[in-house]
Amino acid sequence: MSAESVLKRAMDIIKETTPSDVDISEVEFEGPVLVIYTKTLDAFADNNETVRKLAQALKRRVAVRPHPSLLTDPEEAEGTIRELVPEDAELTGVYFDDDTGEVTLEAISPGTAVGKQMAVLNDIKRQTGWAPKVVRSPPIPSKTLAEIREYLRTVKEDRKEFLRRVGRKMNRDIMDGENWVRLTTLGGFRQVGRSCSMLSTRNSKVLIDCGIDPSSSNSFPYLSAPEIQPLDSIDAVVLTHAHLDHSGLIPALYKYGYDGPVYCTPPTRDLMVLLQLDYIKISFGETSKTPYESNHIREAVKHCIPLRYGETTDIAPDMKLTFQNAGHILGSSVVHFHVGDGLYNVAFTGDIKFEKTLLFNAATNRFPRVETLVLEGTYGGHKDMQPSRNAASSELHDIMKRTLEKKGKVMVPVFAVGRSQEVMMVIETLMRTGATEKVPVYLDGMIWEATALHTAYPEYLNSSLRTQIFQKGENPFLSKIFHRVSSGQMREELLVDPEPCIVLATSGMMNGGPIMSYLRAWADDSKNSLVFVGYQAEGTMGRKIQRGAKSVVLMDKGRQLTVNIQADVETCDGFSGHSDRKQLMAYVGTMEPRPERVLVGHGEESKCSDLASSFYKRYGMETRAPHNLETIRFR
Repeated sequence: MSAESVLKRAMDIIKETTPSDVDISEVEFEGPVLVIYTKTLDAFADNNETVRKLAQALKRRVAVRPHPSLLTDPEEAEGTIRELVPEDAELTGVYFDDDTGEVTLEAISPGTAVGKQMAVLNDIKRQTGWAPKVVRSPPIPSKTLAEIREYLRTVKEDRKEFLRRVGRKMNRDIMDGENWVRLTTLGGFRQVGRSCSMLSTRNSKVLIDCGIDPSSSNSFPYLSAPEIQPLDSIDAVVLTHAHLDHSGLIPALYKYGYDGPVYCTPPTRDLMVLLQLDYIKISFGETSKTPYESNHIREAVKHCIPLRYGETTDIAPDMKLTFQNAGHILGSSVVHFHVGDGLYNVAFTGDIKFEKTLLFNAATNRFPRVETLVLEGTYGGHKDMQPSRNAASSELHDIMKRTLEKKGKVMVPVFAVGRSQEVMMVIETLMRTGATEKVPVYLDGMIWEATALHTAYPEYLNSSLRTQIFQKGENPFLSKIFHRVSSGQMREELLVDPEPCIVLATSGMMNGGPIMSYLRAWADDSKNSLVFVGYQAEGTMGRKIQRGAKSVVLMDKGRQLTVNIQADVETCDGFSGHSDRKQLMAYVGTMEPRPERVLVGHGEESKCSDLASSFYKRYGMETRAPHNLETIRFR
């Protein structure tokens, strides 16, 4: 059925099921949603059964919105809102979403902003036409989120046209006859880095992740493969999470001809932008060429369609998508695809943590139906057993205590997203309880901004942390022990400061970033410690040092510099955002329903093969550890 046929059918059903006084001004696709614009929103909303029947009849998500003519200009509306909201609500932000006709109010006291029996919200809706919702203000303002919201506001007309185009393409006529489902591996198989896969059917193509591998000369996915060309033949890009080995090349797609949507969770979109801009910045500082520029990142943002966990939506003529929690980093997702009308179901884990951590709940492994699971195998080797979070915290405590007793400095190379925040929480607890001497903890790189985004999306944190922050008023991220390294001058002063301290700095694998400045300055002093809390990929500086290198060659202002490693080198594996061997086996073993087939990727070759073999031996299922550039037919 074509887009025009669907719209005509929708209008016919609306006429049949709504009172005659309901004024429907337009019915149109906006991305995966069928939007009904009306000038009599209240009359339409009084009959929720209408929306339910329409969604059921059309098998599509349906939204009812006020006609744009009913909405006050955002600038004028904001002035009205600030007059209506009581001062003691402490309103900190007003954000308009032209896609939905909603306005989000950020307030220190959300209850006061809502008003008794929602009186304030009702006044806002009546006087401005916008549908208000109130959220608690994040305790750390995010510059990234504010800039993204402002940018989307400036391109609202372009974005509306884009969403309509996506909706019409999604509802195009498709070919009759036998359908099939297959996967093409374009990167990240039998390796860690440049994750990229193509899920295709007779009628559609969907790209899952498109990352880079900064540790290798073969750093990009195989985007020249015939299955993926031309880029404008791709229906959608689905992003599991924001780390650069999964998201790092997405802006380049827009540089070379892709003009479709990127589906991800809201925090994944924001973290993606943060990490991609930093990638450009670091590459520029190292005088290396990047595959795209900042304007291509903006194009990716304009084309993002954010989805919440558990929200199912069409993304192609014969594919539906649902995101579920992956437990890896903020907003990370296990992505589940329902292909055809019950034809096939496949889930991609991205990176998962099948254990409740200080930040997130354990990865979801319950689905309505799954025939094939594509699973990460980063720590899939038979010897890859990680200590618990408690054991890792205890080990970090011992390292900090030994180092600080020697009046030394603790260097912790971290990924800005996820591990940084967990390590911050552990350090804060140790110092607050007196288990460790209180010293300054410096955060260098994007850690502060990434932490701000964690506070902006509390619904993606585990329930215990949300309760601690918002009900008990105990926010570990706001402790006075933490100090943001906000300038190069501040870093230079810190490098020559003789006092003991702890530094958390990016990048996590020591391939560039602020951590290199601390390594150059402090690595040759045996009083100091270098502590790894995350995975170190083959070929990275971090892996070389972790394996015992006594000296490394670094670039310093365009010249080679040999740095002797005299500092203690320690590893705390228990902070990893990846599941270990035991957790990966348990994830599949307790999965409901259990898949017929498991494909293992995102790991070193030996570990992927070992894990795939173990699934076959224990569970009797079909398993493979594909190479890159393989095509596997599912159906």
